Amino acid sequence: MIVTVTLNPAIDKSLSVPSLRLGRRHRTVERRTLAGGKGVNIARMLKTLDQPVIATGLVGGATGTQIVEQLTRESIVNDFVWVHEESRTNTNLLDPTTGEETEINEQGPHIDEEELARFSDKLYYLARGAAMVVVAGSLPRGVEPDFYATLVRELHKRDVLTIIDTDGDALRQAVRAEPGIVSPNVLEAEELIGQEFGDDEDRAGAVREIVALGAREALMTTPEGCWAQLQVDGATQLYRATIAPRAQVATVGSGDAFLAGYLAARYGGSPPEECLRFAVACGAESTERLGAGLLDPRAAERLRSEVELTALEVPARVA
Repeated sequence: MIVTVTLNPAIDKSLSVPSLRLGRRHRTVERRTLAGGKGVNIARMLKTLDQPVIATGLVGGATGTQIVEQLTRESIVNDFVWVHEESRTNTNLLDPTTGEETEINEQGPHIDEEELARFSDKLYYLARGAAMVVVAGSLPRGVEPDFYATLVRELHKRDVLTIIDTDGDALRQAVRAEPGIVSPNVLEAEELIGQEFGDDEDRAGAVREIVALGAREALMTTPEGCWAQLQVDGATQLYRATIAPRAQVATVGSGDAFLAGYLAARYGGSPPEECLRFAVACGAESTERLGAGLLDPRAAERLRSEVELTALEVPARVA
C-alpha cells in the first residue's frame, strides 16, 4: 500500500482562456474542476496506474466535503481528518494562444494543535499497512515548517519508505530528517541548494548535494526530464533522463505525474532505470491535457521507449 499525505488539499479549477489580458472580460473555452493538491494528484494517478493507494490529509467545510466526495466517486480510497476551517480553492488560468499559465492558490485553513495531533495519529495508523508514504505539497497555516521532518522521523521508526515533495523551509528541514526520496523541481532545488544552476554540471551537482544534505535518493525534475541519484544494488548511481520536446496543453501537475509514475514502477518491482523511464514518460504525457492529476497509462507506456537514459559517473567523494 502507498499512502499519500496532502495537508493543504484543494478544489482545483483549470480554465482555458484565449488571449488572456488582465482587466478585461473573458470567456472560457474549456473548464475542468478536480479535487487536488500534490498528494491528491499523486493518489489519483497511482489509482490510474493500478497501484494500491489511500489518500489522507486535512479537509474542512463544504470544499472539504466536495474533495472527499469527488475522490470517493473516483474510487480513490481516502481517510481524511476534518478540521474547523474551510479547505481552499485554487485556479489555474491557461492561455492556449500563448501557452502561458497563471496559478492563483488560496492559503487554505488555519490548523490548530488538536487537529494536527489527530492527523498524526491517523497517519501512523495507516502507515502500519504501508510500504511507502508520500508527503507532498504546501503546509497550511498554523503548521510549523519542521512538521514534515517530524513525520519522516516517526515513519522511519515504522520502517516505511518516505517520499518528500514540497518546497521552502519545509523541504529544507525534511531533507535533514533523512527521507528515502526527495523530489523537487529545478526551482525548488535551486532554493534548497542556495544557487542557480547554469549548466548540466550544476544540475548533476544538485542531486548529489541533496543526498549529501540527508536524503537517501534524489529526483530533480526538469522541463526535459530529470536528474537522479539512486541506490542501485548497494551502490550510488547518477542518471540523466530526457525526452524530446512535445506539444503541450498545460504543465501544471507534470511533476506529480512524474513522481506517481516513478513510485508506481518502483512499487511494482521495476529496476531503477525503468522506473526513471516510466516517470519521465508519465510526466510528459500528463502535459497533453488540462487539469492536474490526469494521465493515460497506455500513452505513457508508449512514450517510455522515447526516454533517453544516461548513467553518469559519481565522484568518489559522494559515492
